[in-house]
Amino acid sequence: MPARSAWRDVPRLQVKQFAALAMDEVPQLAQDILREIRREYPQLPIVLDESGEPMALVGIRRALEGFVKQLVITEGRPRYLPEVFQEFGRGEGLHGRTLDSLQAIYRLGVRLAWRRLAEIGQQVEIPPPAMYELAESGFEYLDGLVDQSVRGYAEAAARQAGERLRLQRKLMELLLADHPRGDPTDSLRERAARVGWPLPGRVAVGVLRRPAREAVAPALGQEVLLDMETEQPRMVVPEPGAAGRHELLRRAMTGWSGAIGPPVPLVDAAKSLRWAEAAVGLMERGLLPAGEVLFCTEHTEALVLLQPEELIDDLAARCLAPLALCGPAHGRRLAETLLAWLETRGGAPEVAARLGVHPQTVRYRLRQIRELWGDEIDDPDRRFELELVLRAQRLRSL
Repeated sequence: MPARSAWRDVPRLQVKQFAALAMDEVPQLAQDILREIRREYPQLPIVLDESGEPMALVGIRRALEGFVKQLVITEGRPRYLPEVFQEFGRGEGLHGRTLDSLQAIYRLGVRLAWRRLAEIGQQVEIPPPAMYELAESGFEYLDGLVDQSVRGYAEAAARQAGERLRLQRKLMELLLADHPRGDPTDSLRERAARVGWPLPGRVAVGVLRRPAREAVAPALGQEVLLDMETEQPRMVVPEPGAAGRHELLRRAMTGWSGAIGPPVPLVDAAKSLRWAEAAVGLMERGLLPAGEVLFCTEHTEALVLLQPEELIDDLAARCLAPLALCGPAHGRRLAETLLAWLETRGGAPEVAARLGVHPQTVRYRLRQIRELWGDEIDDPDRRFELELVLRAQRLRSL
């Protein structure tokens, strides 16, 4: 109550009479409030304390007693019984209910309590202005109880989220591990059940690059497993071939970059991870676009030709050795012509159209190529090796 108020002007004897009658009503009023709450919210579970009494009933009774006791105190503010009402908030969070339902329950209790207090106020002839102030004080008291419950609710939500993330990481560890000694499906099913993740038939694994150290995690939804605790976050996408999945992922990961590996059976998720890691490595070397999240299935050629770098370099040194006899510029033109010829399998006009030069120029270069490689240029295996290394070099120069 404020220092100067209509309630404080009520004679002390009247206040004590009001408080005594209200305190006598508390046990029955608490029962009535709980009964009405259970009628309005039948799904509300009843949790018993150590003595076997419903904790909700204990909380309502203590809240009413705490408020009534304040009526005869000239100074100080209502005490909100944090341990009881924080526990209510935790219970709501752990049972999956919303704060809206919790506050609705509190408001229902206040309405019922105020109805009875108003009757007692008339009985002992408390002036209406004083009762109005009492009502305001009651709602202030309610706000304090709600604050405590919100705190408990937030604690429960944070604890649940932390536990789910822990279980999700354990699931991902098993999912992304190699399994040379047997089928991990049963273990995966057990861990997936703990986080409510239905086991898919196929998955794709992504590796992300943070746009900033404190970047907010992409909003991928519960069905996509996401581990943000690693330097390069990883994710597991269930059923990546589902209609619209690619577009949904692209929108959700706006501002992020990285790569999503090819779809694989669930037990082969580690293979998809390796391809995603390889693609991110190429992105960091500037050999793949780095400003978005790529799908490995759209960059198969680059991943196959650029990943085994040492082997390709060795093969190039052997296959392209004849070009060492030419100058750098002329050697580059001959290599471009050779690749165009290998890709088109056509004559001078087709190769010329591909390169944008005159057919006679192509004929001249093809004669030089045949002189440099001799009969080897007609060997299918040698042509395959030449096309392989020339395509790899082209990719590196893009």
